[in-house]
Amino acid sequence: MRSVDLALYADALAGEAAALGARIERERGRLRQASIERAARAELGRVAVERLEELGLLSTRGDVEALAALEEALDALEVLQGWVEERLSRVAA
Repeated sequence: MRSVDLALYADALAGEAAALGARIERERGRLRQASIERAARAELGRVAVERLEELGLLSTRGDVEALAALEEALDALEVLQGWVEERLSRVAA
């Protein structure tokens, strides 16, 4: 393997890791927002909740399983990145 090929692949993997990280943060944000909305539903009056729902509010849904899958994918990607970096170090030496 040529070092330039490994370096390009490492860059591509870094981009994938950044994209996965962003997806993870979006899902965590949805989970936090859904929690806030559940608390609001419990404390606001029925009429207010109905009006907010008509406006499309209080409808955020987070997916704990999707978050776990994304985190597992990022973990696996980090293992691959480590392998590529180790190979890159060997080729450079």
